[in-house]
Amino acid sequence: MSFHAGFVGLIGLPNAGKSTLMNLMVEEKVSIVTPKPQTTRRRILGLVNRPNAQIVWVDAPGVLKADKGLNAFLQREAEDVIQQSDALVAVLSVDTDRKEHVIDILNLVNESKKPWVALITKVDNVQLGRRITMIKDECAKHKSCQGVIEISNQWKKNEIKEPLEQLNQWCEKVLPESKHPLYDVELFTPHTVRELVTEIIREQCFDSLQQEIPYNIAVRISKFDESNPDLPKIYAEILVSREGQKPIVVGKGGAVIKEIGMKSRKEIEKVVGTKVFLSLEVSVREDWFLNKGLMKELGYVVE
Repeated sequence: MSFHAGFVGLIGLPNAGKSTLMNLMVEEKVSIVTPKPQTTRRRILGLVNRPNAQIVWVDAPGVLKADKGLNAFLQREAEDVIQQSDALVAVLSVDTDRKEHVIDILNLVNESKKPWVALITKVDNVQLGRRITMIKDECAKHKSCQGVIEISNQWKKNEIKEPLEQLNQWCEKVLPESKHPLYDVELFTPHTVRELVTEIIREQCFDSLQQEIPYNIAVRISKFDESNPDLPKIYAEILVSREGQKPIVVGKGGAVIKEIGMKSRKEIEKVVGTKVFLSLEVSVREDWFLNKGLMKELGYVVE
């Protein structure tokens, strides 16, 4: 039997459930997940290795319409994922409040000319059951749609197993043939530990901070000292875009930054498999998301 390998892009609106789906498929914590939209800022790759295929899942930022700053980067990232993927999954949440948004995503994947299926998320929300029918009706208008799958991360493991396997089998069928896997089959992601640590810290910032503050934050690893393998030392900088945001992130008596550090450290230790020392500091970089040089340093510029 032939071997297949390729990239499958997860395309949808912010907070549609793409990152949750990624983690379910890979069965590891790869993408950060928070209740707030626009959590994913750059594409995240997760690997599913099967006897006859390697599926490279690509969690893209939520589709936006913007022409400057960080949001423009997010939009270009999503567009580039569509272009570079071999197949696409349109991730459509039943809590999407406007039918037009569903139509926009379906048109986007349809126009790509790539093989695609639709995945309806959060179907456990019985109060929005009519929207499932609406989404299915919109999918039926596209002859290129190769299937509609329903899923909920609230389902038990035995309930969710079937739709996930259905999705994997579809990927095996449509991905191109390959002489070998694209990445080491022992990995669940090709991202470095440094990259994963950065995302973990940013996730905890989203969880611990309210209102708009998390959207004005970036994380930069200033030093990653692995000279003692039993206790790696990580020094990270949390960037904020206004002087007035710094005391909010630090918190009274340093309570907030301590909470972010404690939660981050626990998640990082799960990734690296050992205890870690984590030091966080907060720095002000006025409007960092409009600074092209700093944006590039943080990895938020598509050349």
